[in-house]
Amino acid sequence: MTRILGISGSLRAGSFNTALLRAAQRAAGDGIDLDIATLHGIPLYDGDVEVSEGIPAAVAALKDRIAASDGVLLATPEYNNGVPGVFKNAIDWCSRPPADIPRVFGERPFALIGASPGGFGTILSQAHWLPVLKTLGVRLWSGQKLMVSRAGQAFDGDGDLADDKAREQLASFLLGFAAFAAK
Repeated sequence: MTRILGISGSLRAGSFNTALLRAAQRAAGDGIDLDIATLHGIPLYDGDVEVSEGIPAAVAALKDRIAASDGVLLATPEYNNGVPGVFKNAIDWCSRPPADIPRVFGERPFALIGASPGGFGTILSQAHWLPVLKTLGVRLWSGQKLMVSRAGQAFDGDGDLADDKAREQLASFLLGFAAFAAK
């Protein structure tokens, strides 16, 4: 069983990226266990808080979930052509203290997906993640790309991925990433 942790980079209840991860759960075949994490409860990074209070419980829990996974799937929105601040903040917290980077990130398989109402999907956000993930030392899977554009049309009113082509691409992406993560 390949354990993949999907992290949604949006706090919104109706997030297309959380919905994309739910669709990924449904598309995951035998041998793939996909768990979903959100960023709720993670405060803004503050070095003074880290020194005086330590790592917040929500951050410690996310770090443990990442470390227990065989691979991590980041479902990233795109805000103003870049990485959402709340998502980058969570990853920054997870890199603290620096001695934890090898346990949490080092050589762990990571992949990027995303959904956006715009016509270009999340291509710029995904590109902005590349130097961050390289710095953290992850093994980034680039075997396929998945960017759901015009997400308002790709998902139905219940938040289900209604686009057949996108569902097929998502299933193929998951199989490829799971194989990469299992190595």
